[in-house]
Amino acid sequence: MPKRRISLADLNRTAIGLGQTLLGTTPAPPPHALGGFDTQGISQHAHPTVADISECLFFSPGDGRIWLQDQRMVLLHAEALGALRRELIDSIGLDKARGLLTRAGYVSGARDARLVRQQWPGAEPQAAAIAGTRLHALEGVVQVEVVHVRYDAERGDYDGEFIWHNSSEDDEHIAAYGVGGSPACWMQVGYATGYVSTLFGRMVVFREVECRSSGAAHCRVVGKSAERWDDPAQDLFYLNAQDFVGTPPAELANMPGGKARRTTYLGMPPGKTPTTARAADHPAEAATHSTMVGASSAFNAACHMLQRVAPTNATVLFTGESGVGKEMFASMLHRISPRSSQPFVAVNCAAIPETLVESELFGVERGAYTGAGNSRPGRFERAHGGTLFLDEIGTLSLVAQGKLLRALQEGEVERVGGTRTVRVDVRLVAATNVDLRQAVREGTFREDLFYRLNVFPIHLPPLRERRDDIPLLMSHFLAHYQRKHQRQVPGFSQAAVKAMFHYTFPGNIRELQNLIERAVILATDGEPLEPHHLFAGGEQSGGGLMSLNLQGNGRGTLHAQASTGAGMRASRTPAAAKAGAAPSPAAAPVVVPLHQAEAQMLRQALQSAGGNVALAARLLGISRATMAYRIRKFGIG
Repeated sequence: MPKRRISLADLNRTAIGLGQTLLGTTPAPPPHALGGFDTQGISQHAHPTVADISECLFFSPGDGRIWLQDQRMVLLHAEALGALRRELIDSIGLDKARGLLTRAGYVSGARDARLVRQQWPGAEPQAAAIAGTRLHALEGVVQVEVVHVRYDAERGDYDGEFIWHNSSEDDEHIAAYGVGGSPACWMQVGYATGYVSTLFGRMVVFREVECRSSGAAHCRVVGKSAERWDDPAQDLFYLNAQDFVGTPPAELANMPGGKARRTTYLGMPPGKTPTTARAADHPAEAATHSTMVGASSAFNAACHMLQRVAPTNATVLFTGESGVGKEMFASMLHRISPRSSQPFVAVNCAAIPETLVESELFGVERGAYTGAGNSRPGRFERAHGGTLFLDEIGTLSLVAQGKLLRALQEGEVERVGGTRTVRVDVRLVAATNVDLRQAVREGTFREDLFYRLNVFPIHLPPLRERRDDIPLLMSHFLAHYQRKHQRQVPGFSQAAVKAMFHYTFPGNIRELQNLIERAVILATDGEPLEPHHLFAGGEQSGGGLMSLNLQGNGRGTLHAQASTGAGMRASRTPAAAKAGAAPSPAAAPVVVPLHQAEAQMLRQALQSAGGNVALAARLLGISRATMAYRIRKFGIG
């Protein structure tokens, strides 16, 4: 018998017991207070329930927008998505279409996991995990039946099995192609991988083992921590848009059962690797330099640009904040270019004294100046036939810029103290963390050199704009530093994952890398990484974070959290936590009734915005529709 359709109004009227009405399950015992859980520890009444989640959905037909909390949504015909799916398959091929849809699902799942973390920061891990199945159902994608789920927080080990009913992807795929021989719920598998990986801060790979599109009665999907799969490379094959993007979870060295893993690469058959050329001037660890990690739309956009320009000889200018990976992208550009077998020479312009710029770049003849006992080639000559990477190019003086411009225009250099010119064939790649257009306007950077460099600019986004990649980067660096320092750390605690997602990362990927290396060194073997391991250098998380604690009577309290850093470590050490000791009065959190705190924040925001609802919403980081709803709820004039 088909289940009746439920409107949002019905959801609000029938909040009690609605979880099992939609999911077809029965209530379970209350959730355990531990970080780990199994199926028996999951309650359909644990927050966030379906009713809780539905309150985050707002329709604003007046301005043509739908919101799921602060994320804009679109109500789209399933047949329209089916038509898009058919056209993708027919135009770019099955594998590429599957990869594109899997990545789109991954981003959607990661965004929903962030929503759950931000909206219900105090939710138990098991309730947060089940919230993904409820969001998937509420969004009209599929009904999820939980067979079993288990998560070991100490080992960072996830194992789950689910049955999918009424899959919208299957409906459209079967309508277009009929029943075939392979699974077709590509976006849904990507969603599950993105949601659970983001939620628990480590790579969890989902695989569809049965599918209606391949003749099964229903879809069955299994999710495991990446290291528990014998062959995760084929599943991870579809997560990235380009062949040169690495698969960090498959690099884990010391796996259960003593299995060693080799590095695999997304978009390439297992065992294949992109060509790697290493210059004598630029030695690096192969594991670090051979892997680019990410699945977010911003990261994939930069990778697409890299792939487009790699076969050419065009000059490339990488822009972005410090620590976003400009040198990594430059090195990868060289390795996937026709010049990959030739030298890659990197120069940090900020590290060269003004008096030595010319000799470093162009070389010097013997006797050119006091101390020049031997002739030696400059970086241009050493990079002949290959790629010359000039990092921090915005720090060069105007005199040095003029000399560089001439070398680029003429394709030849003259050594200091020399009498002849040397022809050089180099591909120039530059990087800067300053706004060169602004520097041109201020007169600190030559306009003609800027236009010579700005042939093919690629902007690399900061980590705060690609937070979907944080769990992938965490898994990658955890595996890397476990191998490097010979440590056995199972993963991240839930508190550590939450802290990492709240942190602003002013140092971007370089800072994340350093935080994890520090934590791996500080942590004891066999114990998960905690916030006090990560933030031991005085880093401060985004201030003003508040944790929402909901109670069974429908009331709740808002807890002001201590800053993630030295203050957090002082307020609650691991020894004190194990002993059950209470924090000192000075470190006790400020607790106010939830409704009072929320109303006060709304009034303060409105006052700061001069009564402008839209501006107040932006100050609070919520949508205007949400702000308007809350104002009406509390009767704020």
